[in-house]
Amino acid sequence: MAGVEKTIVFLHPDLGIGGAERLVVDAAVGLQNRGHKVVIFTSHCDPRHCFDEARDGTLDVRVRGNSLIPPSLLGRFSILCAILRQIHLILQITLLTSELRTLNPSAFFVDQLSAGLPLLKLVVPNSPIFFYCHFPDLLLVQGRQKWYKRLYRLPFDIWEEWSMGFADSIAVNSSFTKGIVSRTWPSLASKRSLEVVHPCIDVRSTSSSSSSSSSADKDEGVLPWTKNGIILSINRFERKKDIALAIKAFASLSPSQRGKAKLIIAGGYDNRVHENVSYHTELVNLAEGAPFRLKTATAKTVVSALNTGSDVEVLFLLSVPNTLKEILLRSAKLLVYTPSNEHFGIVPLEAMLRGVPVLAANNGGPTETVVEGETGWLRDPGQIKEWAKVMDKVLNGMGEEELKRMGRRGVERVRGKFADTQMAERLEEIIERMPRGDKAAQSGLVVMVVGAVVAALAGVVSAVYLKLW
Repeated sequence: MAGVEKTIVFLHPDLGIGGAERLVVDAAVGLQNRGHKVVIFTSHCDPRHCFDEARDGTLDVRVRGNSLIPPSLLGRFSILCAILRQIHLILQITLLTSELRTLNPSAFFVDQLSAGLPLLKLVVPNSPIFFYCHFPDLLLVQGRQKWYKRLYRLPFDIWEEWSMGFADSIAVNSSFTKGIVSRTWPSLASKRSLEVVHPCIDVRSTSSSSSSSSSADKDEGVLPWTKNGIILSINRFERKKDIALAIKAFASLSPSQRGKAKLIIAGGYDNRVHENVSYHTELVNLAEGAPFRLKTATAKTVVSALNTGSDVEVLFLLSVPNTLKEILLRSAKLLVYTPSNEHFGIVPLEAMLRGVPVLAANNGGPTETVVEGETGWLRDPGQIKEWAKVMDKVLNGMGEEELKRMGRRGVERVRGKFADTQMAERLEEIIERMPRGDKAAQSGLVVMVVGAVVAALAGVVSAVYLKLW
């Protein structure tokens, strides 16, 4: 039973396509379905590169704070720009216009970036803030080996922990992340209780008939390669996702083991992001080069994907639309989820809901979702041969009834523990017990002075960094 209707305002940096964005959209839709008014403010939302709910009118998405600061400066300073864009967004909806005052928010849902929380608490002191920490940003940054990179990041790392303390409630996406956060910020964890709110998925959009589907009857004929067996990988084209592991394991199978099976690598791809472009090229070269010599193709549209030749062994699909993603998930024999120490991982849930077994790394979030031998397999990402053995087992060693049984267990697990309605209920319960105005007595002067000092320090270090880069 939903509680009293509230107006919940979401703040999210870039409402594109990714696990964090999927969680935000699902949380917003879930709370909206429980009778609450939901508005999402973001600094960027491209209708051509976002989830359907963000563009089809399901959610009230408003782009603000995007007119002064670019996402980066010459491909650098992305964190500084992100902070300034968030501050610009907050100022625009609170002080420069009456937009937020008109909404009169009952609570804020903020995720990914905590830098603007002190300002938000200062200008809207009576609306409690819920902050969802996907993972400490300071642990996501690469290239810290260089001393000036560490110096550049220092004020932002300090700001991240300090600003998070202004949230009235903090949640993380898994027990794994909770442990990481507690070790990274012991002082914060000792003062604040960290809630675990698992990302969940909409189980209503998938009919119950999918629970009994198998590789033999999943959309046969819709995809021309279904009868030969599809091994599917869905991830953003980022090196930390270790998509190369899927290629290496697939290539480790003998030609007779592979048969006419196809490895399909689909995922988030934005040609504005240099890493997406370069990593795709790197993966193509890995598959086609020695010693693997696999034939590849890359498709950017549904039509080009369906017209791919039958002799293609590795097919790259860039930023697939939801309709094709759904067909792929229903048609696959196995989902391969390669990231190590993934914070949670929503894709394994999407696959299990559609009756597809999952092969994932034996660390991080998947250890909380995939049950070894029941809904899939957990393997050491350093043991490529072990991943190849599972692929061979699914392609050649398991009968249809065995695959069906494993698929049914996956559906039952997702529906029982990771339904979107459960996440919405959990979020609603947390928001209900957050005190209104509990931190209103925080000194605005202290906030502004400390913020100014940190900002000035960041500017000085940025200048030094730019000089040395």
